[in-house]
Amino acid sequence: MPMGHTATEQAGSGGLTATEHRLDNGLRVVLSEDHLTPVAAVCLWYDVGSRHEVKGRTGLAHLFEHLMFQGSAQVKGNGHFELVQGAGGSLNGTTSFERTNYFETMPAHQLELALWLEADRMGSLLTALDEESMENQRDVVKNERRQRYDNVPYGTAFERLTALAYPEGHPYHHTPIGSMADLDAATLEDARAFFRTNYAPNNAVLAIVGDIDPEQTLAWVEKYFGSIPSHDGKQPPRDGSLPDVIGEELREEIQEEVPARALMAAYRLPHDGTRECDAADLALTVLGAGESSRLHNRLVRRDRTAVAAGFGLLRLAGAPSLGWLDVKTSAGVEIPKIEAAVDEELARLAEEGPTAEEMERAQAQLEREWLDRLGTVADRADELCRYAVLFGDPQLALTAVQRVLDITADEVKAVAAARLRPDNRAVLVYEPLPAEDDAEGAADAAGQTDEQEGAAK
Repeated sequence: MPMGHTATEQAGSGGLTATEHRLDNGLRVVLSEDHLTPVAAVCLWYDVGSRHEVKGRTGLAHLFEHLMFQGSAQVKGNGHFELVQGAGGSLNGTTSFERTNYFETMPAHQLELALWLEADRMGSLLTALDEESMENQRDVVKNERRQRYDNVPYGTAFERLTALAYPEGHPYHHTPIGSMADLDAATLEDARAFFRTNYAPNNAVLAIVGDIDPEQTLAWVEKYFGSIPSHDGKQPPRDGSLPDVIGEELREEIQEEVPARALMAAYRLPHDGTRECDAADLALTVLGAGESSRLHNRLVRRDRTAVAAGFGLLRLAGAPSLGWLDVKTSAGVEIPKIEAAVDEELARLAEEGPTAEEMERAQAQLEREWLDRLGTVADRADELCRYAVLFGDPQLALTAVQRVLDITADEVKAVAAARLRPDNRAVLVYEPLPAEDDAEGAADAAGQTDEQEGAAK
């Protein structure tokens, strides 16, 4: 079997192991045996996300995630779903700033089917891609945008804060969902060129985790993927580097039909894959992860000025990560009161650092989350792909827990002091519409219903 190289097996977290292989066409393959249950997870990461898109053609990465389920040379229409689910498996795909992934979890004896399906669409999707499937999925994505972004309370918050935190022209300025105008403008030839460039084996990592026979699995991978040609035309993503801090508070206030006032903010934090990013993760865990966190204790439990308060980390490798603050206020509470309390808690962490008890609890919380992910075959496959694509080494997934446990309280204090500052955040304030506007809006809507229905027909 022609393989480029095979790496030796290495022990990782809790005795977990992974082996690495490469086909002659550049496809990287990661295997991790786990015979606890008779299932196997297949995860395929393509090194393409919204950061690879260009102005005027945003949303192509996400559109293509949908097109990949529209059939290929030997699988017609909805066949991918039908075959996997008919075999007792589950499947999906997702798009982010930095990658597009596809995954199946199968009964172990159906692993070959999942590999054949993924290879068939990697190698032959263009034979099935036509104007009809393009129009169909363009409409699906636009509906997804309406349902998840445009027509739900706070739905555009992520898009708005991202656009504030990353300046115009930055590869992360727009989110993976894309704009309606760009989705309308995308042509069939745009989609075909996008596929040829990005959906090549040398731009992908395939991880297979679970109750597998490695030798047989590699034979199937070679059989189905080995003849797919590589492609050398891909350009690297545009530079996403930015100064450590924004330098000023950026602010947007929105009046919308939302159930409560909300304060949201995005702080510019260290890149994923660094000790500083792990320290930031611990800082945000102390501040805003769960009912034992400082912000929950202060705002929800003690002051009763908020009904919910969270602070989480969006890890990014090609641009500064984002610390994501989200506070929903109690009835009648003004935003400045919430903001002052948040700033007090951030300044206190920056000045004093976390207590020993807080460090122990935060590290235990992140450790548990990591072990939970590595403990399921699907999530472990996803993490092996992530570290292979973004950092070049899938083994890093198996040692991530230890890196979190190695962080000191002083490092957490330092990252809080350097980054969790008012001049390093984009802020979004939501104010509900006044009651009378709601009434007028409802009356207008009632008056328009028949016309809208007529137009829709």
